[in-house]
Amino acid sequence: MFQRLRTRALLPFLALLAAACSAGQADHEDLPKPRLGLFTSIPLYWGEGEIGTFIDGEGKSDWVRAELETRFELVPLDTLEQDALAGLDRVILAQPRPLAPSENVAFDRWVAEGGKAVILADPMLTRHTRYPIGDRRRPQDVVLLSPILSRWGVELQFDEDQPGGDRMIEVDGRGFPVNLRGRFIRKDTGAADRPCQPMGDGLFARCVRGRGSAVLYADAAVLDWEGADPVPSARRDALWHLLRPLMDEQRDLAQPDETADAA
Repeated sequence: MFQRLRTRALLPFLALLAAACSAGQADHEDLPKPRLGLFTSIPLYWGEGEIGTFIDGEGKSDWVRAELETRFELVPLDTLEQDALAGLDRVILAQPRPLAPSENVAFDRWVAEGGKAVILADPMLTRHTRYPIGDRRRPQDVVLLSPILSRWGVELQFDEDQPGGDRMIEVDGRGFPVNLRGRFIRKDTGAADRPCQPMGDGLFARCVRGRGSAVLYADAAVLDWEGADPVPSARRDALWHLLRPLMDEQRDLAQPDETADAA
């Protein structure tokens, strides 16, 4: 009898607790997603086709866009000029086109003022495209970011004798897909400030510039998946681990690699 009365007395409290938890969960779900700038020559946002087909709902978006939009509000960028970067505190550069001098300056300043970036720089893009060489819609086959990389004290190298084909490389206990990857090394620019540290045998470089930071990745094969089958979980996990610096809770991918110095 006493146990039954005590249970009845707890019912209003349990109901209030359940309501509070439900309200807290609803508030969390209603929180706006952080905005993420996307600057890329790869058709990740619109897909490889005419933009009109996607506006009409007939096109198929890339799996990377679908993944990113689960956690971010994507903001496609056509330029990295100061006005385009204003209001953003995190950006992805995925095999970007060559930057204009003013864009190099604006992006470097944006990072130094507190921006966070992940840059996928592929020296030999392996992603399939239907657009022929010379077509302006074709993704950038060879990334050209030397001005900004040199300013940050690194250089992207490419080993032409490496075997081709999609494979996994383990870095810090995690697998990352690569295909004709590059390698970051320290570049002696003569400047005292060299904000980038290569790691993972040069597959990554961790850069701290002023109040901001960037992670460089010397490949873009992590974005390559166009099959009808579901995206492999290992590839999806690698993408999100690569993007960890853009999340609210950060964790370094690995410790700086002291063996990746310039020769």
